[in-house]
Amino acid sequence: MSTPGFAPLSDRAPGSDTRLAPRARLRTDAPVLSLNGDWDFRLHPADPADRDTDGRPDFATPGADLTGWASIPVPAHWVLTEATERYSRPIYTNIQYPFPLDPPHVPDANPTGDYRRMFTVPAEFVAGDTRVRLRFDGVESRADVWLNGHPVGWFTGSRLTTEFDVTDLLVEGDNLLAVRVHQWSAASYLEDQDQWWLPGIFRDVTLLARPAAGLDNVTVIGDLDPASGHGELRVDAVGSFPITVRIPELGVEETWAGPADVAPIAVGPVDAWTSETPRLYDVQVAAPGEIATLRTGFRRVEIVGDRFLVNGRPLTFRGVNRHETHPDLGRVFDEAHVRRDLELMKRHNVNALRTSHQPPHWRTLELCDELGLWVVLECDLETHGFWEVDWRDNPADDPQWREALLDRISRTVERDVNHPSIVLWSLGNESGTGRNLAEMAAWVHDRDPSRPVHYEGDYDGSYTDVYSRMYPTLEEISSICGEQTMAVHEIGPAAGARQRSRPFVMCEYAHAMGNGPGSLADYEEAIDTFDRSHGGFIWEWRDHGLRTHTPDGTEFFAYGGDFGEVVHDGIFIMDGLVLSDDTPSPALAELAAVWAPVRFALDGDRLTVTNRRGFRALDDLTVGWTLESDGRTVDSGELVLPDVAPGTSVTLPLPAGALAVESGERFLTFTAASTEDESWASAGHVVARQQFPVAGSRVPVPSRRSAAGSFADAEFDRAGSLVSWRGLPVAGPLVELWRAPTENDRLDGQGSYETAYPGLTHGRGDESTPASADRWRERGLHRLTHRTLSVERSGDAVVRRVRTMAANAAVGVDSILTWTRRDDGLHLRAVVVPFGTWDCTWPRLGLRFDLPASLAAEPVSWFGTGPDESYADSASAAVVGRFTAGLDELTVRYARPQESGHRPGLRELDWGPLHLATVPLQGHRPGFSLSRWTPQELSVAGHHHELPDSDRVVLMVDHAQHGLGSRACGPDVLPRYALWPQATDLEIVLR
Repeated sequence: MSTPGFAPLSDRAPGSDTRLAPRARLRTDAPVLSLNGDWDFRLHPADPADRDTDGRPDFATPGADLTGWASIPVPAHWVLTEATERYSRPIYTNIQYPFPLDPPHVPDANPTGDYRRMFTVPAEFVAGDTRVRLRFDGVESRADVWLNGHPVGWFTGSRLTTEFDVTDLLVEGDNLLAVRVHQWSAASYLEDQDQWWLPGIFRDVTLLARPAAGLDNVTVIGDLDPASGHGELRVDAVGSFPITVRIPELGVEETWAGPADVAPIAVGPVDAWTSETPRLYDVQVAAPGEIATLRTGFRRVEIVGDRFLVNGRPLTFRGVNRHETHPDLGRVFDEAHVRRDLELMKRHNVNALRTSHQPPHWRTLELCDELGLWVVLECDLETHGFWEVDWRDNPADDPQWREALLDRISRTVERDVNHPSIVLWSLGNESGTGRNLAEMAAWVHDRDPSRPVHYEGDYDGSYTDVYSRMYPTLEEISSICGEQTMAVHEIGPAAGARQRSRPFVMCEYAHAMGNGPGSLADYEEAIDTFDRSHGGFIWEWRDHGLRTHTPDGTEFFAYGGDFGEVVHDGIFIMDGLVLSDDTPSPALAELAAVWAPVRFALDGDRLTVTNRRGFRALDDLTVGWTLESDGRTVDSGELVLPDVAPGTSVTLPLPAGALAVESGERFLTFTAASTEDESWASAGHVVARQQFPVAGSRVPVPSRRSAAGSFADAEFDRAGSLVSWRGLPVAGPLVELWRAPTENDRLDGQGSYETAYPGLTHGRGDESTPASADRWRERGLHRLTHRTLSVERSGDAVVRRVRTMAANAAVGVDSILTWTRRDDGLHLRAVVVPFGTWDCTWPRLGLRFDLPASLAAEPVSWFGTGPDESYADSASAAVVGRFTAGLDELTVRYARPQESGHRPGLRELDWGPLHLATVPLQGHRPGFSLSRWTPQELSVAGHHHELPDSDRVVLMVDHAQHGLGSRACGPDVLPRYALWPQATDLEIVLR
């Protein structure tokens, strides 16, 4: 429908020509009126045909009939409020569009929300020559705006700011603002960003009084000369002169009579801004009628050869990809929630974030400036769904979309140019490539030469400044940065040589979906190995689950498909280091250990301390040590740490007490902790922890002597299975090879990647290789059967031989389970031998015991690895010690039930009346896990509330488990962490 001043929804233009030019977000002393609050609201299942001949819908006039209307908060998404109707609900897609791929058209079934707000204009807004702007900070996906019945204009760009001059439309007294929001528009084709589609006015709506002698725009960039430490302030002010610039702390005051006087201001010695030292200075820019106050930091970003430098030093991104998401509010900004997230990042050694895949709320960037996080600021652009048709008609290369794409990058850069935390501009994400992206890059280079340009899809490096990749294998990193044994991804020799001459950044790697990712330490080693490798960004920071309830009131966090979407991408939205309920996953602790800014190396009685920071010495940290014997502290102390400059090491002698001879198994644990409060953590916060076994430790070995007697405390059935131990009912053990598949085991959510673009492997190798879980299921590992071959009983032993196979399988394992009574308890020796021709890995190799549910209330104490779960390729955060937890604290409530809670290297387990110890065989000890459900029960549930009522507790004693990998979107488990069929034995003791 085309009406005066309002283009049809299929129009590719970014908005009406009444929109004002984009400008920086400024804090000034000019009057501001927030229009947030409760608005009148109604929802249509489609774009209503109710406009009159003047292009005005009925609701835009002051006297409209509001019968049947509801109230809705602004900001909010209407699909997350009580206004939700059956025809409008959250939709999650990763690649595919939730409407036909028929650009630029959208279907008639287009949920449309009408908003009304009455407000009174303060006197200062209509005084003298004051101009008034109406600002929208975020509306998805298109808004048509009327004020007092008059058309204001329309706009798109859901995560971008739009302003209109409404001075001539305001009246004294009551005013009516009316907004019609369309969920789908041509602009929706530019916003396919692996997130929930959530329509509505979800950011602030504000009225701004603009004084006649005010500031229209201000750009402030603080530059730093790394050699001298002197700063230079570059100010571009548009407004009424004279304009004065002040930095009170530095004694700077400069007045310009007119535009010709504007010049960089030398400010002398300054403290540098870095993520480790986020030093900010208050800057005032004053015109006769308005004063703007900004906070700036002095730093220089540059590319020299193949190095990405800040303040003359190489920058390594240890970052995360961050979408704006809240379990209740969606993308509505909650400052307390965002601050907690950013502080949590800092406490886990995260130093950077990529704003995937759009500009965040402006206040988020102020917090990054204050707390210290490098930022890759990404434009509000992704056209991933065009991948499904081999990029045919892709907006990135279609001249008809040129204006829209250039509009988006200009609104991105202009709003946020003043933030010192931003060190890279990103053109967007997964939008193919083409002439429009090249023009966007050229515009950025011209507008802001102080920062380089990023875009992963520029494979041949024709218009960007860094070589960016997603989910490369370790071999690819090595080839790109060092050995050059492989062709550079999808490009020819000339472009490959060009990319190899640039800084290398992984904009996405290590997919944190469910239990995982694995191999974080391996990637960090690769990053540290090569000078031109500048780190990267984990995918991603948090799960996007939306809090909802079952019909009986059970709370759960929804993912794709839970709202009855016609098309969706399932659980692929639950791929964060933090769960939807704000719980940090064990992967975040693993990341903190891998990214620790301090490394320790122990050689005899000498400790080497390495400062892995890029810009700050270790003068704010203290190094402590603890000596433990059998998990109990024997001695502890602190080391005097000399000055350790960034990137350097120091070797210190250990005090005699640190290596004191003690009985038992001994470990030395070193920590680096803050000495003073930080803005994100209190003094004493541990930033690094490493543990080392002490040479010469004596590991106790349980007795091998048989006791005369027997099994008075143990009861076995006729098949040789233990059924009771000291009155405690027990069932088992039997060999178990199955684990509830992790998301990486399942390889869920990636069908579109593999079918639409077969040449792109995202580092996973041969895409024809089935997911591990599929291979395991095909071989029946989830439905093993057991056959007792023989049972032998004697005075001091019960020996049970069992064959374990799956239906319709010719392969299996034979196990010999030998129980003997010795002085220290009841010993079980399990020997497991595979037979037949196995052609797949195993999920696990262990023994399963079923224990009574009555134990669930008892605390679990163990001596072994902890405190969190760990696996072969995710064990950097694990230390050996004594820990206690509740049963349900031992596993993680990932979005979908799956393998969780494995803790290898068990020494002792105490749980109610159960006291279990392990015997080291060939230096290896089994691990354990406890759960209310069997691996098979966990495997078939889509959510935790779908699990059956529990009537047991399952104890798994695992010789080993398959690694985690990152194959949900990245490389599979590395060969050295894979669990292939093998003969093994393990021994435990019941005491």
